[in-house]
Amino acid sequence: MNFSIVTLGRAKLFPRERQAVSCLFFINGFVVGSLAPKIPELGERLGISESVLGFLILCFGLGSLTMMPFIGPIIARIGSARPAKIAAALLAPTILWLTLSPNIALAGISLFLLGGFAGAMDIAMNANAVSVEQKTRRAVMSSCHGFWSLGGFVGAAGGGMLIEGAGNATHAAIVTVTAAAGCALAWRKVLEDRPAGNRERKPIRLPRTPLPYLVGLMALVSMVPEGAVLDWGALYLRQTFAVDVAASGLAFGAFSAAMALTRFAGDTIRNRFGATATLRASAMLAFAGIFTASIAPQAGLAVAGFAIAGIGIANMAPILFSAAGNLPGMAPGIGLSVVTFMGYSGLLIAPATIGFIAERTGFGVIYAVLAVLVVTVAIFSGQARHADMR
Repeated sequence: MNFSIVTLGRAKLFPRERQAVSCLFFINGFVVGSLAPKIPELGERLGISESVLGFLILCFGLGSLTMMPFIGPIIARIGSARPAKIAAALLAPTILWLTLSPNIALAGISLFLLGGFAGAMDIAMNANAVSVEQKTRRAVMSSCHGFWSLGGFVGAAGGGMLIEGAGNATHAAIVTVTAAAGCALAWRKVLEDRPAGNRERKPIRLPRTPLPYLVGLMALVSMVPEGAVLDWGALYLRQTFAVDVAASGLAFGAFSAAMALTRFAGDTIRNRFGATATLRASAMLAFAGIFTASIAPQAGLAVAGFAIAGIGIANMAPILFSAAGNLPGMAPGIGLSVVTFMGYSGLLIAPATIGFIAERTGFGVIYAVLAVLVVTVAIFSGQARHADMR
């Protein structure tokens, strides 16, 4: 009897639809994370400079931002299940395409497609997570993003070891097979959330209300610090505190580890205290962490600040994505496409701007300004009420 109760409890908390969408998040993070150890190999194999390599990396971001505005209307018309599954299937072999690219042009196309399919899948799987939340009446978005972080860690860390031990081709083949297996595992379990027929006949256009753009700005402000820490945290520690290469990696490690662990606890916290209170507390923690790192007199305190920032930032974007998928009078795909496009614009484009400004001001000033900007999310945290399952 006790075993049956436990089994039923687990089935209620982790229904097959939640398992499936979590698997999709893991696949997306795994493939994108697997790109990280491929970048140095790509530069060496093609014999290209860092500037050309930077242009190729930009192709990934451009692919994501190009596809995101188009996938929203598709989701609004046919639901998120089919776009999510098709994008996942198309994403699976992209690391293999990149590995087999013999020149810069094909490598750029491969990275553009990788970014495009990853971006399309990102919006579709977030929309599907919103549908799962609506069906189960429970928050699941933060844990889904936790699975994305876990997939990214496995792809990046495991990919480096695979490339070193087994070679580039074997690594690409394993990534492709693993991603394809994940797709097959989730395929029949993904929640079918096809919209009502009357919604399909309505014209699909950009929202004419300011609400999704306000939520999008909040997502942008939430995600810019994430990119600033991940891309520039190590250099900040080296330049400011003269630490060695190994110690400089602690900025990324402390931030990402704290963020991943907090995301798995985020749904429980949000279900207990509500989206608005959770977002407000998260923003203030993010402010405290980033500001501490910006004024820290020693490297250890800066690393602690980055860890606190990771705890705060972890659940900000998931809550805002849930809110975007539940905005009144708006199809989930439309609201999500606007908010994710604006949020990921900050994550993908802002770090390059930060590097340009930091050459003149230093990273300490940059982090202090970002900390102050995060406070605006706390000020407008009432918009997160749309994420609550009532």
